[in-house]
This record gives sequence, C-alpha cells and structure tokens, in this order.
Amino acid sequence: MEDIDSAVLKTIIDTAHDHFFIVEASGRILDVSPGSAAVYGLSREELCTSTVQELVERGVLSPSVSMEVMRTGQPAQVLQHTETGRRVIAEAHPVFVDGKLVRIVSRSMDLTDLQLLQDEYKLLQRRFSEHLKHNGGIALEDDLALDDLTIRSSVMREVALLIKRVAPSDATVLMLGESGVGKTAFARQLHRWSTRHAGPFIDVNCAAIPESLFESEMFGYQPGAFSGAARQGKAGVLEMADGGTLFLDEIGELPLAMQSKLLKVIQDGEITRLGDTRGRRVNFRLVVASNQDIAARVENGAFRLDLYYRLNVIPLTLPPLRERREDVPGLVELQLARLNRRYGRTKVLHPGVWPELMGRDWPGNVREVENWMERAWLAAPEDVICAASDSALSPRQDRQSTFAESEHTKPPTWADGQTLKQALDAYEREILSTLCLQVASTYALAERLGTSQPSVVRKLRKHGLRIGQGKPVA
Repeated sequence: MEDIDSAVLKTIIDTAHDHFFIVEASGRILDVSPGSAAVYGLSREELCTSTVQELVERGVLSPSVSMEVMRTGQPAQVLQHTETGRRVIAEAHPVFVDGKLVRIVSRSMDLTDLQLLQDEYKLLQRRFSEHLKHNGGIALEDDLALDDLTIRSSVMREVALLIKRVAPSDATVLMLGESGVGKTAFARQLHRWSTRHAGPFIDVNCAAIPESLFESEMFGYQPGAFSGAARQGKAGVLEMADGGTLFLDEIGELPLAMQSKLLKVIQDGEITRLGDTRGRRVNFRLVVASNQDIAARVENGAFRLDLYYRLNVIPLTLPPLRERREDVPGLVELQLARLNRRYGRTKVLHPGVWPELMGRDWPGNVREVENWMERAWLAAPEDVICAASDSALSPRQDRQSTFAESEHTKPPTWADGQTLKQALDAYEREILSTLCLQVASTYALAERLGTSQPSVVRKLRKHGLRIGQGKPVA
C-alpha cells in the first residue's frame, strides 16, 4: 500500500499545473514538480539537491514561503520574485506528525502571463485615452446610453469605451469606486455588450448575505442537506449564473473561507452543492466590484493574495460624481422622469435649484442624487420643485437653510467674466470661512453642512482654510 501511495503522490506532482515543492522541516528539498525548472531557473535535479535557505541566498527565489512556515508553524502565502524574472504566488502548508513539524508542502502559481495581460490592458487604456483626447472626448456614438442614462463627461465615456472593448472576452473585470457611483449599472452594460448577453445576469451583494448562509446561497444545496433546507433543494448563485455573467458586488466583504472556495471554482469551473457528492460544471463571466482598497485588505490578511490576482485582470475605476459634474444634469433628468412616471404627475425643476445641484459634492454619488430628487419631488406641494422643497424632509437641510438665512442673507456676488464654477467656489469658500470660526472639528463641520468628513477636509485644503481660523493658511 505504501508503494501505491508513493506512486499516486509522484503522479500528482509530475502532472500538476502548479509547481509543487516537498521540503523537510530542516529546509532540504525532497521533490519538486517538473515545471518548477522553468520558473526557478534550475533543473529538477539541482533543486532536489538544494535547501530553501541556499535558494534564498543565491537569489533563486525571494522570499521563501517554506522558511516562513518553518518560522511560524502556520500556513503561509507570499508573492515571490524569482531569478528568472517571474512573479509567482506561493503558498505552503505544514505537515505535523505527533505534534512535530516533519514536512512542508508548497505550491506556486506563475503570474507572469497574467501580468503581461494586465500590461497589455494598460497600454490599450492609455491608447484609448490619447484617442479620446485627440478626438474631443467623443469615441462612441454621440449619445451613449447606460441603463437609459446619457453619459456626458469625457471620463465616463472613456470608461464606457473600455468596457465595450473588453466585453466580448471572458476576462474577469474588477470595478473599483466609491459607493453609489454606478458599478452595478456598468456591470449590466458590460453583460449586454458581451457574447453572453442572452444568458442570465446574476447580481449578488456579498455584504448583504450573513456568513452562516453564504455557502448555501453561493453553492446551493440538496434536499435534506441541513435543518430547514427546502424540500426540493436549491441552486446557488454560481449555478444560476451558468452561461451568463455573475456580478459579485462588495467582493471585499467575502469571508476568507468563501474566498478559498470561490478561487477553486474559478480554477476548476465546477461547484458541488451542500449535501451532494456530484460536481456540476459551471461556465460564467465573473465581474466583481468593491468600494474598498482590496490591495490593503490583502496586506492586512483579510483577502487572499492569489484570489486578488485572479480577480484583478481588467481593473476599472469609476470616478465619483464630484469629479464628473457634467453627468449630474442627466442623472437629475432621468430620476425626475422616473418619478413622474411612477406617481403620475408632471413636475419640473425650478431653475434656481440647479446651482445647488451642480455645486454639491454628492458623497453618496448617483444614489444620493436619486434620493435627493425623490425627497424634493415628494416635498414639493405644487408641480414646480424648488430648492426649499428638500428642507421639508431633511433636518440637516433645515440647519443649512437657517445658516444661509441668518448669516448670508445677501446673494453671492457675480463678477464680470466669472464662470459659474468660479462663482460657486468663491461662495463655498465664504461659507466655509465663516463656519470654521464656529465649529470645533471637521466632523462637526461635516455634520453642519450635511456632508462627509473627508469631503470637508478636501474642501478646507482646497481653500487654504483651517478649523478655528477664517483666514488662509500661511
């Protein structure tokens, strides 16, 4: 039986796609998979007559994941740079016998090809940017519709163009951006432009599923798999997305245990329902999104490095609304049309509302615009929505209105030749300068203005102001 087990182990090592190392607790290398030679620049025989300590000293690999396991006695994962110029993800697991470390089994995955793909994508992105710049920012049809939204800003038209270019492939797309910038809408549009447009689009918010239910929701379950399971069983979202696109929003909230299982699904293309022994093939295009810094979560140990590199093939960053104010009118008009259809009325915006709409930072982005419009629409007693309508439903807006009336009764001045943006910036600075003498912190100022503290900090820096001082910082 021992000979059979040895033969099985040898077959696994010899045929593995990843690169395996079996190392003694002392660091001596016992065996490696044949493909390791191309990655680490030494033959299989040379590797098997070395120790991991020697390989580190010679610069063959840096750092050694096996040495990390020897140091801690715990599984480890590192990003290695090899002497051949390759970048690999290496992970290692300790083998204990009678409580003593006897072996370390490590495997590595070459990221070089993936990096080349990302480099090609960055080059493509740069060329598109130059093309847009030289063509006045118009590279698609004049009216580019996403979920009935007309994009007007050049930066978002560029993002849309990139999405249209990568949509026909099956490459994983990672969308980054603040909450509410429209990541779901862009994921849906990518699906519509893809070759899978006839298949399902499955939208999952990872932060909204309790960890205890995550596995059953993602993988599904068989009848009787657990207490309370549906009698007929249930397909999970991974299975439901077969033939289409799976959009995982807030991917940074995915539990570590589920990260490992998702990685296996991406690699194998197969899932197994809870309570089942039969694997099921799945074929979907994966799109993920996050408002967090995933790279920082990797450094903190909250997100797997190997999964991050699997997901970060085509990264797209959607800028916040404050950096593309040209899109605000389209969003407002779209939401107004939706509200008029929903409630069977035909309300219009008073022209005096536009300076406020265009001057806001909208920390909640598209979602905040939609909520503001709905509040204002419902609060307006007549068919004209005025600026004061919003204050009827928002206590913080009341405080802002009180401040405006009591401390800035005169309207902002408008100098000859001054643009709207310049006039709004000057008025913004005047308000901030006054309030800086009345509040004790940036948090209190944010509460007073009804915006976020980071937004307040940026504005103060922009105008050279400081809490407790109404004058520019020297």
